[in-house]
Amino acid sequence: MLDATVVKLLNEQINKEFYSAYLYLDFSNYFESAGLDGFANWYKIQAQEERDHAMLFYQYLHNNNEKVTLEAIAKPDQAFSCHMDVLKAGLAHEIYVTSLINTIYSAAYDVKDFRTMQFLDWFIKEQGEEETNANDLISKMELFGSDPKSLYMLNSELQARVYSAPSLVL
Repeated sequence: MLDATVVKLLNEQINKEFYSAYLYLDFSNYFESAGLDGFANWYKIQAQEERDHAMLFYQYLHNNNEKVTLEAIAKPDQAFSCHMDVLKAGLAHEIYVTSLINTIYSAAYDVKDFRTMQFLDWFIKEQGEEETNANDLISKMELFGSDPKSLYMLNSELQARVYSAPSLVL
C-alpha cells in the first residue's frame, strides 16, 4: 500500500498529464492555423506522449491496488501573438511538469517508497529530454524562423517526426 500523500500526488499527476495533452493539442491548432503542419505534427505527437504518460500513472496506481480518481481537465486558455510565444510556453510547461515530478519523488523519498521512486526515475529522465527538446526548438526558431526558406526546412524536419510509445515497464 502506498502512502496517502504519494497516491494523492500521483492521481493529480494523471490530470496534469492529460492537461498537457490538451495544451499541446492547442499548440498544434495554433500551428495548423498558421500553415505550419510540421510544427502542428510535432505538438500532436507531444500530446500523444502526454496521454501515454497519464496512462502510465493510471496503470501504476492500479498495479499497486490504489484507487484512481479522475478529475475534470482544464481548458488551455493562452493566446499567442507569434510562433515563438508558443515554443516558449512549451518550455515553461515542461519546466513546470518537471517540478511536479520532483514533488512526487520527494514525497516518495520522505516515506522511503522506493518502488515509486524507481517508477519515477523514467519520468525524471524523460523530463530532461523534454526540456532539451523544447529548448532546441526555441534555438532553431531563433536561428531560422525569420527566414522563410529556413522556416520551411525546419517545418519539414518537424513533419518527419513519428510517434514512439514509451518503453517503461511497470
